[in-house]
Amino acid sequence: MAGNAFGTLFRFTTFGESHGPAIGCVIDGVPPRIPLAESHIQPWLDKRKPGQSRFTTQRREADQVKILSGVFEGQTTGTPIALVIENTDQRSKDYSDIADSFRPGHADYAYQAKYGIRDYRGGGRASARETATRVAAGAVARRVLDTLLPGGVTIRGALVQMGPHKIDRGNWDWAELANNPFWCPDATAARLWETYLDEVRKAGSSTGGVVEVVADNLPAGLGDPVYDKLDADIAKALMSINAVKGVEIGEGFAAAALSGEENADEMRMNGDRVRFLSNRAGGILGGISTGQPIIARMALKPTSSILTPRRSVDRHGHDVEVSTKGRHDPCVAIRGVPVAEAMLAVTLADHLLRQRALTY
Repeated sequence: MAGNAFGTLFRFTTFGESHGPAIGCVIDGVPPRIPLAESHIQPWLDKRKPGQSRFTTQRREADQVKILSGVFEGQTTGTPIALVIENTDQRSKDYSDIADSFRPGHADYAYQAKYGIRDYRGGGRASARETATRVAAGAVARRVLDTLLPGGVTIRGALVQMGPHKIDRGNWDWAELANNPFWCPDATAARLWETYLDEVRKAGSSTGGVVEVVADNLPAGLGDPVYDKLDADIAKALMSINAVKGVEIGEGFAAAALSGEENADEMRMNGDRVRFLSNRAGGILGGISTGQPIIARMALKPTSSILTPRRSVDRHGHDVEVSTKGRHDPCVAIRGVPVAEAMLAVTLADHLLRQRALTY
């Protein structure tokens, strides 16, 4: 099965299924002598793990990470780093009713058509459970960025839209993320979302959302045109996350409605440094970072696992109706926030190492 690895110099490969004994990843390309311990990885996994509120799946996983290789006496050795996370709360029996049926909106039919076999337990390899390994790799990437760049890099994500309800950007406060279960920077919107998502959850339905992720304190010059542009790799990284159906950088699709004058990020000198007067481009021009904050957004579809019966077919060619049991996120975009942060981190770490290889 191809397509399980991401990156060029900072490269990670993930393995495991939703209801298998464990999931994990192998990370190659991490320079030696980077301080790294399980305690550097665990807080990011804790941010993503399920069962932390009534608004996420009630599957209870400790998501405890173990470092198997690549670290000695608290530092990376330059050899592959293997990380493993055991699955401890699988309920495979919840999926016995759909062993032969294809759930609408899921990857069931596509996997069966491609491989002639699929793991129906929680979606197998197509499950969002796989994203825990991305978060683990992202934590290692953060260590690389913070060690190699003066002052480190700040990577933060927020949920900026749930269903049809958007935040008021005038209320944006990063400190609010810790005060609600949605990673929402707008306290007023978070209160509205709580009522809205309770109604969605009790109806056995689901809703989508938009996640915005921002990276600050990056140098100019990261990115390799023409086909390895930084924004192209960020788009691929975010689009590879489960349930993501759209990605934009900076103004994104809204730039189509702007004039050339409005869209141009004008510049002035500030001492011996270039100062931008706006950031419509999201910190990337010509596929290369400008030193401005990098801003990207991803749109996630509603969780496909819902209680409402939907028309489908089974693998024997019969028309059926499917209602999905089990424990599912009514809005998968909530736990998509730390995953988006992680995928941005691994992309930036990869391009930082590529730039260092070019200049040294």
